[in-house]
Amino acid sequence: MSRSPWPPRVALILALTLSGCVIAPLGPGGYGHDDGPVVEAAPPPPRWDPPPPSPGPAYAWIGGYWSWQLGRHVWIGGRWALPPAPGRVWVPGQWSRVPRGWRWRDGYWSRR
Repeated sequence: MSRSPWPPRVALILALTLSGCVIAPLGPGGYGHDDGPVVEAAPPPPRWDPPPPSPGPAYAWIGGYWSWQLGRHVWIGGRWALPPAPGRVWVPGQWSRVPRGWRWRDGYWSRR
């Protein structure tokens, strides 16, 4: 009686494929609140990112921003998000000039 080699192979392929995946909830701000790496290239000017209609009155618009990915600036479009608690407002992230270039500081939810 021979066994099929497929189930163990499928399980191995699935395990190897998913081993790099991490599913984690976003921080309380929906984005982390960390300083990014220092990069030499200044970010381009912000894009006009008009919000689509709000999904509801409690939602806040989180505008788009320039992210640093794979050695270049990439535009990340805005989105609607629910504040993590009543009375919270979104403080947008920003690029700041630092001695060796530019550094991104993530946006976060703040108490009013």
